[in-house]
Amino acid sequence: MSEKQTIKDKETYDFDDFKKIMEILIGENGCPWDKVQTHETLRQYLIEECYEVLDAIDKKDAENLKEELGDVLLQVVFHSVLAEKDDEFTLSGVIDGVAKKMIYRHPHIFSDTSAENPEDVLDNWEELKKKEKGYKTQTETLKSIPKTLPALTRAQKVLKKADVNDDSSSLPKILNELKDIFDNINTDSLEDNKYYECIIGDILIKTVKISNFLKINSEFALTNAVEKFINKFEHIDGDTLQK
Repeated sequence: MSEKQTIKDKETYDFDDFKKIMEILIGENGCPWDKVQTHETLRQYLIEECYEVLDAIDKKDAENLKEELGDVLLQVVFHSVLAEKDDEFTLSGVIDGVAKKMIYRHPHIFSDTSAENPEDVLDNWEELKKKEKGYKTQTETLKSIPKTLPALTRAQKVLKKADVNDDSSSLPKILNELKDIFDNINTDSLEDNKYYECIIGDILIKTVKISNFLKINSEFALTNAVEKFINKFEHIDGDTLQK
């Protein structure tokens, strides 16, 4: 019996089976689409699948969450199997690396360091990460935060790692910057898009500072605001159709 038939006839599958399926798909006689994929071409799918996991969590849909986590796992295994094929790294190496990381960054469990609360755990995690990565300065830590993150999420992480705390002091500055835009809204000066782009950027980062102070996730706050806008628009749209 062929390897493909053996896999196909199984009633249930485990992790090793799944890896073997992916190896068959990218193999010499595998799927025409899977065979030509690269880390770069798969990039968009990993992002999409992660967002679909978040959507399932927000909807408290356990069955869909199970499916979407499977899709994220697919991406992890797909990238790892591709890397094995090109002698870059192995799936076993990925698992070994993350297992060692979890032991190293939990010394309060696997060693003699103490952590009395979640905040202590996070502080220890960050210090160990800096040591592990060899970061010598705070700037190196900030630069390590991926530019590919959504802008609000990246801003929130940068400000937290920079330990920039904020209270209501940003509010007057935001109001002044908004007033500057309002005062020039009907003038030719608005043609200077670069200038106003900087102002809008400053307003957004100051808003993130306030969000951090209030322990609010900026990305989620904006997402919820967009949903409210859509729901409000739906009612307006419905009223228009009735007329």
